[in-house]
Amino acid sequence: MPRNAHTSDPNARGRAACSNRVGRFERFDRDRVDDGWDIEEELPPVRTDVSLEIPRKIITRNTSPDVPFDRSINPYRGCEHGCIYCFARPTHAYLGLSPGLDFETRLIARPEAPGLLAKELRVKSYRPAVLAIGTNTDPYQPIEKEHQIMRRCLEILRDFRHPVGIVTKGALIERDIDILRDLAADNLVRVGISVTTLDAKVSRAMEPRVPSPKRRLKTIQRLSDAGIPVRIQCAPVVPGLTDHEMEALLQAGKDAGAYAASWVMLRLPLEVAPLFKEWLQTAFPTKATKVMARVREAHNGREYDPEWGTRMRGTGTYAELIAHRFALACKRLDLSGDVAPLRTDLFAPPAESGDQLSLF
Repeated sequence: MPRNAHTSDPNARGRAACSNRVGRFERFDRDRVDDGWDIEEELPPVRTDVSLEIPRKIITRNTSPDVPFDRSINPYRGCEHGCIYCFARPTHAYLGLSPGLDFETRLIARPEAPGLLAKELRVKSYRPAVLAIGTNTDPYQPIEKEHQIMRRCLEILRDFRHPVGIVTKGALIERDIDILRDLAADNLVRVGISVTTLDAKVSRAMEPRVPSPKRRLKTIQRLSDAGIPVRIQCAPVVPGLTDHEMEALLQAGKDAGAYAASWVMLRLPLEVAPLFKEWLQTAFPTKATKVMARVREAHNGREYDPEWGTRMRGTGTYAELIAHRFALACKRLDLSGDVAPLRTDLFAPPAESGDQLSLF
């Protein structure tokens, strides 16, 4: 099939992507079609498939000027949450897989991640700084319930007394409140819960396997009640679709116990733009033109502007209005997030069997 051809897959119920568009490195597209024989046959539904990977290293470094961390780990590749707007979708193209349905269904778990993390933290030249988890794919997506890679990574970080920042949409994080409470007691953890909309129907269409907005607000409450600092993240703000909810989202987060808030403008890099537009025409056809017009207005007339410093916020009058509304609401609700930075001075690799005991 020629490259860029696509069809909406009726068997992909519960998924956001409407097709399995190939990545930018592929010459041909792939699609499931009837073979034309006279034997009536239905295509099977799209199932989730999990492969295992043993990486050589687990801590990834970055020098991006517009993210507040320089290191992160990813327990999984791909994400079953299936958020149509996810900026991480293009990473599946490096694996020869589609950023479309493959990203949501052909997942890769890294069960050796906790051991690798411990090994890398023990390197004598290592200097601690906040380690980010969940900045690419969600560490609390559904398959974490079985694999428990995130929980084992948190146990390592607790044992090493290492600071960590977590971003998730998954209510499964509540399972790990025991570990997070220990980290919070030493000011070693911050959690961000992303809530894009309060409309359950919009959420189900846009992020089909994510807990409902109401359930995520309950997660904020439970983390906060346990003494774990948690912020509500309006991420992303979808122009013309969810932007009108910003003040209500922030109020809901404050009521649930969030101490701070943040926001990110919708961005559609590489393969995400055609997938998002395809979804928009299917899910919200009457709003599609308006939404994409506002997206271009916020990104210098383009569907995506990768310029450092502005790609997360956008530019122009519309983007400035969103930023102004956010600032005013945070001030009114006292969501400034003015707290002490996470500690790095407590970092101490625990003794291993066979280590020489200290004389002091």
